[in-house]
Amino acid sequence: MLNKKLGRIILTLALLPGSFAHAADQEEDDKEWHEVVLQLPEAPKPENLLNFYKSPSQSFAIDTKSLTVATDGTIRYSLVATSSGGAKNISYEGLRCQTYEVKLYAFGRPDGTWSRSRRNQWDGITNTGANKQHAALFSDYFCEGKTIAGKVNVLLDKLRGKKMSYY
Repeated sequence: MLNKKLGRIILTLALLPGSFAHAADQEEDDKEWHEVVLQLPEAPKPENLLNFYKSPSQSFAIDTKSLTVATDGTIRYSLVATSSGGAKNISYEGLRCQTYEVKLYAFGRPDGTWSRSRRNQWDGITNTGANKQHAALFSDYFCEGKTIAGKVNVLLDKLRGKKMSYY
């Protein structure tokens, strides 16, 4: 009888650390996320553009000077999409590794100013159809699972195709 009680106590104690870890994970998931205030960058300049993806009809580049990792865990950047006919679309966007989402903050105008997007919500990233550039940024450059792949210099190195060395 005593051995049974002792066995239950030992089993209960053995399970406690996992319970605390689960509770900590749950608490982390339950924290309400708050987006930091948006600050629009300068308009992209051609010499700062870094191509990262090409579809049959468009090529996509990131303005290296606009790339930031915000304190809220978002990666923000200016995206320049150029059609095969030469038309350019410029947008300022945010990407969340933790939720596999993207948000359009503003559209670039030809005079170098921004027009804020009326849509103020995050959308799931899709890897189908014409808009695969966000999935490419997520999986190939910016994120490792639900985690940001590094600081801005690491993300830029990944975009440039440099291999990282770890000592």
